[in-house]
Amino acid sequence: MTTAQISAKRPSTKHPHDDAPDTTAEFEELAHLPDGPERDALCQEVVRAWIPMAERLARQFRNRGESLEDLEQVAALGLVKAVRRYDPERGTAFESYAVPTVVGEVKRHFRDHMWGLHVPRRVQELRNRVRTAHRELSHSLDGRGPDVREIAEHTGLTEQEVKLGMEALESYTPLSLDAELPGSEDGYALVDTLGDQEPGYDLIVDREALKPKLSKLPERERQILYMRFFCDMTQSRIAEQLGISQMHVSRLISRTCTALCDQVMAESRN
Repeated sequence: MTTAQISAKRPSTKHPHDDAPDTTAEFEELAHLPDGPERDALCQEVVRAWIPMAERLARQFRNRGESLEDLEQVAALGLVKAVRRYDPERGTAFESYAVPTVVGEVKRHFRDHMWGLHVPRRVQELRNRVRTAHRELSHSLDGRGPDVREIAEHTGLTEQEVKLGMEALESYTPLSLDAELPGSEDGYALVDTLGDQEPGYDLIVDREALKPKLSKLPERERQILYMRFFCDMTQSRIAEQLGISQMHVSRLISRTCTALCDQVMAESRN
């Protein structure tokens, strides 16, 4: 059965929606059909008959960061769910059941897939109310944008809730780190304002961890390390000043540094 046949085989019935076909008989038939190819085919025909309404509902959400084609696909998915779940025996017109189902599917798509940051559902709802109020008030305030107090009075929200909703307006899509900063004339991007890892912090931590260990070293080992790493003396000069061989100095430095490293690492694991 085609969409044209659905529309032509009975007199047209007045519906709240101009694009709503009369599929009462088809739903009654679906209610008694068992699962199988025949039921699936009839479901597809009913879905095609109601597609214009689903597409109209999808267009209400355009210009919100998602392509109209994707919105229409999401709305069609909601329509399929509505057709398969609708029970005519409840006495409710199909469009009364389908409209909130389709709209809910589109809103869920925005909530679950379009937010660049995780925002609680309550905050998302505040954002929507603030955005709607801002648009409505802008038409009645001589072109100027409403302030927080005016939006709060219009929506019945507190000023704190309005401020939270306004902050969420900027959280829908995160700003790229490569985005050029306003007023920048030389391509200065947001990423250029971020700090980098400071190696000096690790150096401070290492020095503080070594201090108590260095104080417990024998005098000669402590003196050799001071001359080598703080006075920047060569091993041969240290050996000459202490009256020992360069090889002995090298072994003492290597042995002492290894022992200090082992002690610090052992403490960090405990």
